[in-house]
Amino acid sequence: MNPDLLRPGTIPTYPYLWLREQKEGETEGRKERPVCMVIALKTGSGTTHLMLLAISSKPPIREQDAIEIPEIERRRGGLSEAGTSWIVISEYNYDVAEQSFYLRPDQAPLGRFSRSFVALLAARLAPLLKSRTGRVGRL
Repeated sequence: MNPDLLRPGTIPTYPYLWLREQKEGETEGRKERPVCMVIALKTGSGTTHLMLLAISSKPPIREQDAIEIPEIERRRGGLSEAGTSWIVISEYNYDVAEQSFYLRPDQAPLGRFSRSFVALLAARLAPLLKSRTGRVGRL
């Protein structure tokens, strides 16, 4: 696994499965999209648990909570050509790096968000992590 891929703030591509798609019985993401590796936790057993947030060029729909990505962060993340983008923080994909069928271990990240922006995302995501609402398991 490319160690840069697992650093918080890294932007890889990933077949993100939306919560609404999972509720409709889908099990596979419809397309590869940029995601933010917001949290990567190494466990005592040696596995790395990932919390991934979707990045979209479309404004959020009514039930989604999202943050518009500032221009400087879009550039850092390798997203500047996408124009206005949002990062959805009302749901997340949960995966285990070493067991993932979806994360390509050899891919080069598009870019990386700053530590301060990732800290903001993690703080906004924290209530979901505690309640496990919005979690889409990809195992």
